[in-house]
Amino acid sequence: MGEQNAGKLNRLLAELGDTSLVSSRWLRAHGYSNSLVARYVGSGWLVSPARGAYMRQGGRLQWEGVVRSLQAWEEMPLHLGGRFALTLQGHEHYLRLGDAGTITLYGPERPPGWVGMLPLKERFAFLGKGPFDLPAVPFAAEVSESVLAGQGLVWHRAGSGAEALVCSTPERAMLELCDGVSDAARVYEADALMQAMTTLRPQRVGLLLRHCRSIKAKRLFLALAERHRHAWLSHVPLEGVDLGRGKRALVPGGRLHPTYQITLPRDLDEHLA
Repeated sequence: MGEQNAGKLNRLLAELGDTSLVSSRWLRAHGYSNSLVARYVGSGWLVSPARGAYMRQGGRLQWEGVVRSLQAWEEMPLHLGGRFALTLQGHEHYLRLGDAGTITLYGPERPPGWVGMLPLKERFAFLGKGPFDLPAVPFAAEVSESVLAGQGLVWHRAGSGAEALVCSTPERAMLELCDGVSDAARVYEADALMQAMTTLRPQRVGLLLRHCRSIKAKRLFLALAERHRHAWLSHVPLEGVDLGRGKRALVPGGRLHPTYQITLPRDLDEHLA
């Protein structure tokens, strides 16, 4: 191998580390031809866990590395949100059995096809842009906490020594979760999670409510917060929040919430732990 190619290989291996992946698209864009990549694979320097994706030989394939690669290497505005974001932040014991293995990604761009072909025990679910009209921001390493906070996002480290990933704050994650509610079982889950949301920040809740396009998500979020008498709710600025008109029948035969005009299951209390 020539000195120039050896240097390129060493730089690539150093940047990849133990858990990152890189796509064939990224490699081509950064001067690594298909034939050169094939040579790296043939020499045992790189392995391909799925068609179109590569990592260093001996690297550890983990979901955290996949998400970090999408955010940092592919520069895709995809964040961990909804149910899985709440799992990361300590609320996994409220989730349905088995859901902790579903990693929910939100953003304006669908993840590349190789993500779904990786041999991981977890699976990725892409849930689209979500209910907000906030502009997407690239998740480069230099993005500040304050910029992310304006989106209801935060840097989160999944474990000791792990690289930071962009994740929904509990305020945004709860609204994302409420947006996906379509039946009584999902209402029970959202209600159990909302019971634990005792420390939400009212100004951030107000900001996200103003930028949320889903009437259902906003009404359900507020109805559940009122139901659990959270102290922060009275401090949420609701000026400019569009809650729509008329009644919303979320579950058939449910009880209409008098303030937010959305039906909730009559047996909610029976499903709380």
